Amino acid sequence: MKNIVLASSSPYRHALLSRLNLPFQSISPEIDETPLNNESPDALVSRLAYEKAFAIAKNIDNTVVIGSDQVATIKNQILTKPGNMENATTQLLACSGNNVTFYTSLCVVDTQKNNHHQIVDTFTVGFRDLSIQQIKRYLEIEQPFDCAGSFKAEGMGITLFTHLSGRDPNSLIGLPLIQLTTILQELGLDPLGEH
Repeated sequence: MKNIVLASSSPYRHALLSRLNLPFQSISPEIDETPLNNESPDALVSRLAYEKAFAIAKNIDNTVVIGSDQVATIKNQILTKPGNMENATTQLLACSGNNVTFYTSLCVVDTQKNNHHQIVDTFTVGFRDLSIQQIKRYLEIEQPFDCAGSFKAEGMGITLFTHLSGRDPNSLIGLPLIQLTTILQELGLDPLGEH
């Protein structure tokens, strides 16, 4: 069986990929994630997933390398990881009563066949009208300062939403597992097959 490498140091992506019950290792790619001038959100995440996957793939053989990236946007403006309480409060105030769209990319490289599969999945989250007290309380409890958009959908972040819209809720957390499973099956790595 081919080896699988997740080109990421993200604990969220690691936990998601673990759900497929396939053995893999995580290796952090060293790439510049700075957006290019006038780069659209979907083009940005697509490029970064590709660069992450190939940064690892170029150094190993007989391996399937999985690269992924994600950005959150509100009114076409990219929401970054807030880093602290003040920035997170500002982001959630902007999200209040609005829709936030997540673009989550996937690039899967088969180093044996020297080919790759690439997709971008979108997922939209509708936010409740939030008071400053609700926002501060949420941030104190969850401290999502390393998360794009300043929330964790897999935790108490769900209390911030009015609705979710998309084909794969895993995309919201950072890895589109439905489409990844399809690609892995095409490469002979069926999570439901014999290992």
